[in-house]
This record gives sequence, structure tokens and C-alpha cells, in this order.
Amino acid sequence: MLFQSALLVAAVLCALVAGFLFAFAAVVMPGLRSLDDPSFIRSFQVVDRVIQNNQPLFVLVWVGSVLAVVVAAVIGVWALSGVDRLLMIVGALVYLLGVQLPTVVVNLPLNNQLQRLDVLSLSEAPLRHAREAFEPRWNRWNVIRTACACLATVLLLLRLLRL
Repeated sequence: MLFQSALLVAAVLCALVAGFLFAFAAVVMPGLRSLDDPSFIRSFQVVDRVIQNNQPLFVLVWVGSVLAVVVAAVIGVWALSGVDRLLMIVGALVYLLGVQLPTVVVNLPLNNQLQRLDVLSLSEAPLRHAREAFEPRWNRWNVIRTACACLATVLLLLRLLRL
């Protein structure tokens, strides 16, 4: 019963993270794309600040997804065998290495670089350069994170359906 509960929680939280990342890929970033450089940077700073200020529901979902995936994977490695174990391991690895690792290594450092900018004190050229250094790379990795979060959710759900 503990494994089933951990797996259900992991699948739901991974699905929420996938939806969050998808919303950025499909709505937030395309919406910001149409803004001029100062407005783009300032808008992203404001949105990111909500997240970085440890918005409680976001933290619950994001950190909870990691904990639930790790707990379900550890229990699953001991309790499962064959295809079931493989689904659990691959789902966990896709999520941890394809969503969480790029977040820590790529997206958060890019966010932090943008947060340090004072839009009002910079001229047009540095703002353009900052945006060009940020936007394509951030978007590319966000699409990768979105795809991995969706794939991990599917793998966890497949394992859940096999119960």
C-alpha cells in the first residue's frame, strides 16, 4: 500500500510539474516574446520572483515531486521486478535527470542572471545582449524539461495502471 500511495502521489505531482512547464512553453514565454527587451526582462523577473520567493503551493508541488519520485523509486526497486521495476527506474531517472537536473544546472542560473539586472539603469545594447543570452537557451531547456516531465508522468502512470 505504501508503494501504491507513493507512486500515485509521484505521478500526480509530476503531472502538475509537466503542466507548469508546459504553460511556460506554450503561453508565458510566447506571450513575453512580443515585448521589447526591457519589458521582457522586467516581466520575467516579476514572474520568477513569485517562484523564488518560495510560493508555498509551488514549493509543495516541485519539491514534493522530487521526494515522491525518489520514495516510489526506492520502494519500487525493492518491491518490483522485470518490466515493473524498469518502468519505475526509467520514469524516476527521466524525471530527475531530464527535469530536475537541467532546472538546477541551466534554468535557475539563467533566471538568477536575469534577476541581477537593473532594467532601469541599463542601456539598450546590454539589455538586448542579456535577453539574447537568456531567452533561446532558457526556452530550449524548458521544452526539454517539459518533454521529460510528460514522459516521466506517462511512465509512472503506466506503472500505476499495472497494479
